[in-house]
Amino acid sequence: MTLPRADVSEGLVNQLSSFEDLLRSLSPAELDSPSRCDGWTCGDVARHVVGQMADVMAGRLDGLGSPEVTAREVTERAGRSAGELADECAEAAKGSAGLLSIFDDAAWNGPAGGGYEGTLGDGVEALWYDAWLHSNDIRSSLERPADTGDGMRAALSHVGFELSKRGWTGDVPALDDPAAMGFILAATGRADATSMGTNAPIDIYAD
Repeated sequence: MTLPRADVSEGLVNQLSSFEDLLRSLSPAELDSPSRCDGWTCGDVARHVVGQMADVMAGRLDGLGSPEVTAREVTERAGRSAGELADECAEAAKGSAGLLSIFDDAAWNGPAGGGYEGTLGDGVEALWYDAWLHSNDIRSSLERPADTGDGMRAALSHVGFELSKRGWTGDVPALDDPAAMGFILAATGRADATSMGTNAPIDIYAD
């Protein structure tokens, strides 16, 4: 179940602001460094996050999150500096705050659009989760401390939502559980599920 609407709306905007700050801290060499996402540099990760939000703001929802759309988001921003990406991220945060404020409860609980299997609220939570997860992809690649803040709530909620759609019946760790981060990494293909003491497939991106 999606987190409360106010939490999700505020969480996404705050996460985008945090992502902007992260981008402004990156040197050109760090932007070009390989990330833990196969075939992507840290800059590519950033280009996807920023591009995805730009697509949402423009109403380009069809295929959002697919390999084809993700590749386009990255390609469209090839060569942009960290500062330029940060500026676009700041605009996305501002636009998100304005857009989220106009949705009523019926819209929030209605279809997300673009073929996404979930409500609008589920979709917004997924955007929060995605920005948080990719910020940690960058942090991990640059050996910076992980962001273990409020975005972990979105990650645990979203992962639980996706696993439930796949018929998974296990328990999602609580936010204060030491295993929470490991669970998120395993469920997103960034760690082996056996590290969680289970052989059950829990990767939400696995075919």
